[in-house]
Amino acid sequence: MPSLNELINTESNDELREELLERLAIVEHKIKFIDKVPVCFLDSLGQPHLGLSAVAELGGAVLTTVPLEAAYVIFNEEGKLLDDLMRAVPVLLDETWSAVKFNRVCLLADDYRLSKPEEAVALVEDIAEMIHPGHFIFGYEGDKWIRFTV
Repeated sequence: MPSLNELINTESNDELREELLERLAIVEHKIKFIDKVPVCFLDSLGQPHLGLSAVAELGGAVLTTVPLEAAYVIFNEEGKLLDDLMRAVPVLLDETWSAVKFNRVCLLADDYRLSKPEEAVALVEDIAEMIHPGHFIFGYEGDKWIRFTV
């Protein structure tokens, strides 16, 4: 995947391109002043993956493949929507994970086309809102992602 700025620059609508660059700049600026958060992405079988690493890092995540080390665990899998994940996740949770203890488990639908600049920026915003809830409030929760309360 090309860098997000390169992807945004492929947008032919000048106004939209400027809006997307501004939205991304806001997230990047705020992240400079916030500690990065350890995040583990798991699929519906509980296997770690790094498929969203570039986007997650822009949202303020430091990725780990060990759920026990993660402050947040985000379940996401190609082709899986929120309903699919809601059925699979409960049996995968481990009470020893701090993410479970502190209700920091999120479900993220595979509903983004990362080849589209607007959707890639929205995903960065979603991840930032998930893992930095006091710093980012975009209002996207419930649409393509939810907090999973144990």
